[in-house]
Amino acid sequence: MRFISETSSDGVREQIFTLDEIPGALWTPEDAVGTRPLVLMGHGGGQHKKAPGVLARARRFVTACGFAVVAVDVPAHGDRPKIEEYDRRVTENRARAEAGEEMAPLIAEFQALVARRTVPEWRAVLDAVQRLPYVGAGPVGYWGVSLGCGLGVPFVAAEPRVRAAVLGLGGAPATAGAAARITVPVEFLVQWDDERVPRDQSLALFDALASPEKTLHANPGKHGEIPAFELESTLRFFARHLG
Repeated sequence: MRFISETSSDGVREQIFTLDEIPGALWTPEDAVGTRPLVLMGHGGGQHKKAPGVLARARRFVTACGFAVVAVDVPAHGDRPKIEEYDRRVTENRARAEAGEEMAPLIAEFQALVARRTVPEWRAVLDAVQRLPYVGAGPVGYWGVSLGCGLGVPFVAAEPRVRAAVLGLGGAPATAGAAARITVPVEFLVQWDDERVPRDQSLALFDALASPEKTLHANPGKHGEIPAFELESTLRFFARHLG
């Protein structure tokens, strides 16, 4: 793990790093000492590790709860090189959607492809970050919606260190099997008027989760219109389950 830069503002230290050519960002309290909870955040499609929504939530988790937060660029996003296979698949999916095919299954299939590479990368990132003395091997949470949900469901299912997860804006077709292996507490976000993910598929994914404690948060609005107050709910959720 190689740190490239470090800045601090308003009590939050931001460190930009690379890990085996994976670009990432780590946020911690400026005066962090010792072990603390860690939240891994998965960004949305076409976004990156410091997308505005990721950055705002990360800083809030640090200032309100004293957590550490890490986010990395998903393959072919942010500072990572393009991948020919992914570009070809995206072009094919656009053509199929224009020909009348339903978009949601195409998105789910593409996310399953990316997840096969992302899940082991994220597990390696957890290993590296938890070796830092000001993070340590504390409890881990996961936050990710849209693409972050499509990649997050198989990640949470595979990673025993994750104790709680916030997921949403995703559907069931390619992730129902992994969802059935998730037993940690989950807060699940649905936008009732989502134009990208059919409501019935989002509800089916929520239903597929095997978690004894899972809460559905449904709000009016389109795919990218999660209400600001959901951030405060997420804070309370992680504070309760990660301490």
